[in-house]
Amino acid sequence: MNADFVHPTADVEAGAQVGAGTRIWHLAHVRSSARVGAGCVIGRNVYVDAEAVVGDRVKIQNNVSVYQGVTLEDEVFVGPCAVFTNDFRPRAQNPDWTITPTLVKRGASIGANATLVCGITVGEYAMIAAGSVVTKDVAPFQLVAGNPARPKGWVDEKGEVVSRDPATPPIGLTVRP
Repeated sequence: MNADFVHPTADVEAGAQVGAGTRIWHLAHVRSSARVGAGCVIGRNVYVDAEAVVGDRVKIQNNVSVYQGVTLEDEVFVGPCAVFTNDFRPRAQNPDWTITPTLVKRGASIGANATLVCGITVGEYAMIAAGSVVTKDVAPFQLVAGNPARPKGWVDEKGEVVSRDPATPPIGLTVRP
């Protein structure tokens, strides 16, 4: 482990991979086979499950659980109390359950209290508004909001809204598949 700072109340289990320059705050818990990249900020009461992957320069705000099957690529922002799921049919007793993966691509932002249903991909630099419930893939640079989340426009790499036309990305905006 190469973290620059691990608060005394945080629990980073043996075997967890934590990159240089990462700061892990109060009451956070990083499981043994989790991977957390370099230069990250892991906020208060964040849980990073076994096998979860967090890229470099990711910021995860307070009270977020990143469960097994979730991958956050580099420079992702996760707002406070955002929720990830990893099981389509959760039951207290189900010996046959399988993890359904979720991928959040580079530079995407997830607003406070947003819920991401498993099995989706959030595209590069996409923006999910606070409180949204995301049940489908989000295109790169797309702005989505609501329950269920629906396209509301397009943002640039800085997060500035560049179009309120939800159907067509503006000319010049690089939207990679």
